[in-house]
Amino acid sequence: MQDSENYNPVRIKTTTCEITFANRWDHFLARLGIKRNERRVEPGLYKIGNPTSESPVFVTANYRLSFDALRSNLSGIDGYILVLNTFGINIWCAAGKGTFGTGELIRQINETELLKVIDHKKLILPQLGAAGVSAHRVKNQTGFNIEYGPVFANDLKDYLKTHLATPEMRKVKFSLKDRFVLIPVELTHFILPMALAAVMVYFISGYLPMLSIIAATLAGVVLFPILLPWLPTADFSSKGFILGVLIASPFIFLTFTNSSSGIWQKAGISLSYFLILPAVTAFLTLNFTGSTTFTSRSGVEKEIFTYFPIMVWMFGIGLLLSLSLIFTNLF
Repeated sequence: MQDSENYNPVRIKTTTCEITFANRWDHFLARLGIKRNERRVEPGLYKIGNPTSESPVFVTANYRLSFDALRSNLSGIDGYILVLNTFGINIWCAAGKGTFGTGELIRQINETELLKVIDHKKLILPQLGAAGVSAHRVKNQTGFNIEYGPVFANDLKDYLKTHLATPEMRKVKFSLKDRFVLIPVELTHFILPMALAAVMVYFISGYLPMLSIIAATLAGVVLFPILLPWLPTADFSSKGFILGVLIASPFIFLTFTNSSSGIWQKAGISLSYFLILPAVTAFLTLNFTGSTTFTSRSGVEKEIFTYFPIMVWMFGIGLLLSLSLIFTNLF
């Protein structure tokens, strides 16, 4: 066994536990969805501190925020970080896609010649990466044993004392703070389409329909993640429909109380609100299915096939109804 500090320094990169202002700014931009796919670190083997051949090896993704979350919690720990090429995708999502997976882990073990760096044969993987890795295949092909650490990197120091995760360490929390983090990136994606749609609707139908478009969009992007645990039903889409109906209700009320139109036209406008707004809100809620602990891959696929056609039909009928009302007003 060669001394890991002297072995092939080209293969072993160096990192620290320090998170600089530049790192934090990078994280901020990532949370806004700005060049999110470019937040990557180079795959391979890194050392932190002054590791020896007996030091622990932690495995993570090459998504910048995942890598930084790990290294920032290794203060005072001498070890190695094996970074898999997940194409800039976080551990949880990459495990579902297969990029944080068995094949890539085996490839990195072989390419970095990890067996020549350390004496033990133990790798510590994040719990959220378990879905993508077959431990027995890794063992059979490389000789390394897989040990699943805690959900959150800030529990690693306590975990390393016994190498046993407490039930609390195994819990995947999805608190209000965690849900708030999702809002900026979704807003960034939808604020421009929302603004364009709102302006177009304003010139065609007036301020109330314009406000309804803004309200339905913000409900799906902002209110939904905040209210997620308290909305009834299990499916995200049905939760979105319920929220959309709640958002549509005041616009329906205002149509009947403040409009000078005839009763049938009021009914038509109200029906268009009832069809379009819940469909928009429900569609936007589907964006959160891959960001939460409430869903599974098969469940999401089933939900999309079940509810997406309903959304399309509701939106399409509501749009045709709105256009017909506009046309009759013109003539």
